[in-house]
Amino acid sequence: MVNVDKLEFGIETFGDIVSNEDGTLKSGAESIRQIVHEGELADKFGLDVIGVGEHHRPDYSVSSPETVLAAIAAVTKNIKLATAVTVLSSDDPVRVYERFATLDGLSNGRAQVILGRGSFTESFPLFGYDLKDYDDLFNEKLEMYDQLRTEKPITWNGKFTQSLKNQDVYPKTESGQLDTYIGIGGSPESIIRAARYGYKVVLAIIGGSADRFAPYVELYHKAAQQLGKPDLPIAVHSHGFIADDEDEAIEVAFKNIKANFDRIGLTRGWAPMSREQFDNETQGGSFYVGNPEHVAQRIARTVKLLDLGRFDLVYGAGNQTAAQRERMIELYATKVVPRVREILREEA
Repeated sequence: MVNVDKLEFGIETFGDIVSNEDGTLKSGAESIRQIVHEGELADKFGLDVIGVGEHHRPDYSVSSPETVLAAIAAVTKNIKLATAVTVLSSDDPVRVYERFATLDGLSNGRAQVILGRGSFTESFPLFGYDLKDYDDLFNEKLEMYDQLRTEKPITWNGKFTQSLKNQDVYPKTESGQLDTYIGIGGSPESIIRAARYGYKVVLAIIGGSADRFAPYVELYHKAAQQLGKPDLPIAVHSHGFIADDEDEAIEVAFKNIKANFDRIGLTRGWAPMSREQFDNETQGGSFYVGNPEHVAQRIARTVKLLDLGRFDLVYGAGNQTAAQRERMIELYATKVVPRVREILREEA
């Protein structure tokens, strides 16, 4: 049963380039500053988490999420600061630990590491890695990161990583351990791996009904129990857009989410998104789009169905304006989240 009192709500951005009111696009630098302002708003309105993605392509503004999160840390007090995700496979686990331990110190313990294998693969050739090693890179670097996370001297030898002999890494966190999740697109192997390490899970549900992820949630809980690991609450992230008016929300979201998915689909072999496909996603799939009541009803169903401990709404997909993004954050925090809690309490 969902623990409504402990249920968390967050927002995540992949760093989409922001649109001006006249349809022209802001620069990457302007878009980064907008994200910092949105983090400040999210903290002001009482949201629990903001996540910032890592991408290395022209349609996204953020390639160094920890830097952006550090800027958000400086203008906020309570909100947790996460990545969405850190592509560990093409990074150095030592540097990942150091950057997040630094962020954790700057923010008084609010840093969250969300590790992923990388849905986007531009970082692999950029940093000199071969995609044929995709799985092996993540497995080895996750094991190295896990040892670094103990904050004890590490002796390490690996195929893709540097060798260390009784090496300490700094700075240390005040809590003694970085808060870490693994972002999962949906495979049994990934679920079991997260349980084996004792890490929290964020399920990325970006298409189709949330119902199909129920077996993965059950598998995580069973695996954690059998492996003697903590049975931790599950988080979900999905795309969405909220406006005061239902029709406005649908039209803005269709224009921008379609453009975003179609652009990505050019390199992945996806067919262009049809209006029927979009409408199916907004009614019973993974797009949480509409006015506050509609979105709240749909989020409440997903939270209850999957017995979640956290729900993150991915905002700003495509080239939305700053005003649209800011109003969405306000409505989500002040209208949707309280209504979701109300619905869940009524149905308990």
